[in-house]
Amino acid sequence: MTIDALELGFIPPEDEALRAPVRQFLEETLAGVPADRRARSWMGFDAGFSRALARRGWVGLTLPREYGGGGRGPFARFVVSEELLAAGAPVSAHWIADRQSGPLILKYGTESQKKFYLPRISRAEAFFCIGMSEPGSGSDLASIRTRATRTANGWLLNGSKIWTTNAQHSHYMIALVRSSGEPQDRYKGLSQLIVDLSLPGVTVRPIQDMSGDAHFSEVFFDNVECPADALVGEEGNGWTQVNAELAFERSGPERLYSSMVLVESWLRHCRRQAGGSEARLEALGHITSWLTVLRSLSLALTAKLARGESPAIEASLVKDMGTEIEQAIPRWIADVVGAEPDIAVSAELLRTISYLEQLAPSFSLRGGTREIMRGIIARGLKLR
Repeated sequence: MTIDALELGFIPPEDEALRAPVRQFLEETLAGVPADRRARSWMGFDAGFSRALARRGWVGLTLPREYGGGGRGPFARFVVSEELLAAGAPVSAHWIADRQSGPLILKYGTESQKKFYLPRISRAEAFFCIGMSEPGSGSDLASIRTRATRTANGWLLNGSKIWTTNAQHSHYMIALVRSSGEPQDRYKGLSQLIVDLSLPGVTVRPIQDMSGDAHFSEVFFDNVECPADALVGEEGNGWTQVNAELAFERSGPERLYSSMVLVESWLRHCRRQAGGSEARLEALGHITSWLTVLRSLSLALTAKLARGESPAIEASLVKDMGTEIEQAIPRWIADVVGAEPDIAVSAELLRTISYLEQLAPSFSLRGGTREIMRGIIARGLKLR
């Protein structure tokens, strides 16, 4: 595969070859699981499923073999991720650790951190969450107030985080904290700590959403004593590190495929029903054209990651556009179903539409709000 081909975002044949065995495994494993359950996809927690993937070598694909990983590149993970999300697999147990915590530790961590955490991530035995947003700060990460103070034995942690996905299920959090200065110092004095969520003084409070799920949590730190080796990378380098981490979070196919189970279910419904309204063709055209373009953009970002680049601005653009379409798809399909009152709709499809319509508002919170994304894009283009 030449660099020119990579620049165009072509998936190398050896990575594309992963698609068939992953698809077969998913067809067998998810047989009989209804669409409204599979629609939870990368928000669906199933530790056993994640460990089954790990036994096949499909977790930690991009981590080096000497640390228990697969030694593959970003395109291999893209193929596996695309198949998992399209099938609606419950992947959230390992997702954050596999997608960004592992690569962050690999890039910035000490040798002892790599040897301890990376094999556990690759075996789906260590689940991570991300501690970035805070009450009163939201996605404005530079204004965070959670404080890590050096002690004789390590760090004393006080503060709180919010909108933390799967904190109640996770073993560890990589938290962005202020280790020096004040919130008005903005980007200066920020560091990252690996926090063992079983430590005394850590309280996790799940937040229930409109659908009845509790994907997000508040996390409180009350004089939590973290060891000295909890620090990731250099003290004060947290802003640079977190931006590199967010490029992994914002560029992947999960920013495009949150509603794919609904799309597949609706298409099966359309194939079974002759005719249909003009609204059906219009919605199908919107969905197909947007996903085609966004997939190409996501593949181009994967090519940048394969070259060792950190496409933070480009990833923000894809995340912003992907969020818009992810939120629009349930609305478009619901409108089409409403425009065809004489065509019978299965209860399963109706439950899937209802679930995603309730979940969709959260899509623009995950990985940073749209306003924050557009600020990053504007600054990157020197428009502000």
